[in-house]
Amino acid sequence: MQFPNTIEGLEGITVTIIGLGLHGGGLASARFFAKAGARVTVTDLRDEKVLAPSIQALEGYKIRFVLGRHEVEDFSQADLVIKNPAVRGHSHFLDAAKHVETDISVFLRYSRSPLVAVTGSKGKSSTVSAIHHGFTASGVRSLLGGNITISPLEFLGETTVDRPVVLELSSWQLADMRGLGVLKPKAALITAIMPDHMNYYSSMDEYVADKRLIYVDQDSTDASFFDADSSWGKSFAAETKAEPYFYSSGQPQSRGAWLVEKLSSSQNLAGSNPSCLGPEGFCRIERDSDSQAEMILPAGLSVPGVHMRKNLLAAGLVLRYMGLPAGKIATAMASFPGVEHRLEFFAQARGISWYNDSAATIPQAVEAALKSFSAPVVLITGGTDKNLDFESVKKTYAAATAIVLLEGTGTEKLMPLLAEQGMPWKGPFNSLEAAVAAADEIAQPGQAVLLSPGCASFGMFLHEFDRGKKFKEAVRARLGLT
Repeated sequence: MQFPNTIEGLEGITVTIIGLGLHGGGLASARFFAKAGARVTVTDLRDEKVLAPSIQALEGYKIRFVLGRHEVEDFSQADLVIKNPAVRGHSHFLDAAKHVETDISVFLRYSRSPLVAVTGSKGKSSTVSAIHHGFTASGVRSLLGGNITISPLEFLGETTVDRPVVLELSSWQLADMRGLGVLKPKAALITAIMPDHMNYYSSMDEYVADKRLIYVDQDSTDASFFDADSSWGKSFAAETKAEPYFYSSGQPQSRGAWLVEKLSSSQNLAGSNPSCLGPEGFCRIERDSDSQAEMILPAGLSVPGVHMRKNLLAAGLVLRYMGLPAGKIATAMASFPGVEHRLEFFAQARGISWYNDSAATIPQAVEAALKSFSAPVVLITGGTDKNLDFESVKKTYAAATAIVLLEGTGTEKLMPLLAEQGMPWKGPFNSLEAAVAAADEIAQPGQAVLLSPGCASFGMFLHEFDRGKKFKEAVRARLGLT
C-alpha cells in the first residue's frame, strides 16, 4: 500500500494485527489504528485467558478479535498487516498479506524527532536507558521506547524536531524493517555481540546480519558507534556509510572518535565502583583531528559491573555526539540508577543482598554478572535452552559460592558441565519459591543472592520480565517484606 502523508489518511483502511502479545507492540498498534479510524482485526494463537491484560486495555475500542487461531482471509483481504516482532517472519498467513509493517516502522514513517537507535546482544536496554537518562538529567526532553517494552506508537504525538527519540531495537525488529527504507538514525549504536537466539537463527552470521540493518540506510550526515574491542565492531565500521565512532576499554587503534577507559586490576565490587585511570578519574573522548580531551564518565557510578561501565561509556559518547556538554554527561552517568531485571538490587535482610538479573538470558551474561561482585554469591540459574553454548563459559560458574538450579532444557545442558568440574548444586527446582527458599537457607550475612538464569524463560514464565517480577515477589514473601 501507499502510506498516506498524514495519520488522518489511515481512516477506513482495513488493518490486521498479528500477535497481540503482552509486551506492548500489538496493543499499541491496535490502539493506534483504532484511534485513526481504521477497521482493525487482532489475531493471536493464544487465547483470551493468556491475553486478558492486553484485551482489557483495549476495552472501548472498536476491534475484532480472532484468538486461538489465524484465518487467512484476515491477511489476504487486509490493506495492511502489522506484525508483532515475536511472530515468526515466514508463514503462509504473512505470505498472503498485501503489505506488512510493524509498530516501529509505522512510528518511523510519522515521527518528527531525531532518532538514536541501539541494538546488540546484551547491554542495549541499559544503554538506551542511560542515554535517555542523560538527556533528561541534562534538561533535554527525550522519548524512550522499542524493545524495552514501550511501543513508540504510544508517544508518536509527542515527537518534535527538538525532542530526540531513543529506541532499543532487537534483531527481529530490525529484520522486520528490511527493505522498507524507514530506519535512518542520526546516531546508531551496537552494543556487545554474543551468541543468542540460536534456536531461531541458523548461524551467528545470519543473526548478526539482522543487527547490521541498524546502519544500512544511514549516510555521511549520520554517526555509527561500535565496540572497538570486538571483531564484529570492526566489521560494522568497515561497511557503514555513516561517520564511525568507537568505544573501547583499551587504546585507540584506528580512525574515528574514541572513548577510552582503563580500569585498575581490582575490578568492580558489589556496592563499590572501579577506578578509572584516566585524567582525574574520568574517561575521555580522543579525536584524530585534535588532541583535545573531554571528561565524560566519572569513576564513581551507581551501577555495578565492568560491563555496565562499558555500556555507559557508549551512552556517554552518543550523548556527546548529540550535543550535550561533557560535564553534564558525567554528572548524569554518575546518577544513572540502572534498569529493572538487570543486576537490580531490590532487597536486603539478615545482611544478605538480593539481586534480580532475569534479563540475563545467555550464559555470557551470567559471566558478566558474577564478575560484578566481590562479595560471595549464591547463584540461582538455569531455564530453557536457546541452542546456546555453555561450554565456553562453564568455568565462570565456579565464581559462585553456591549454585541453585531452576529446571529446564538449558539446565540439563549445564549440569554435566558443573559435575565435571566438581561443582555441586541444589535442585533443579520447578518453582521460584523453592529455589528462593534453597538460596535463603544457604546464604550467609555479607553474601549476595543473584538470579542470573543464562537461559530463556519459556515454560515456567510468560517472559523474562515475568520471571524477574515473580522472583522479587517470591523473595519478598520469603523475607516478610512488603
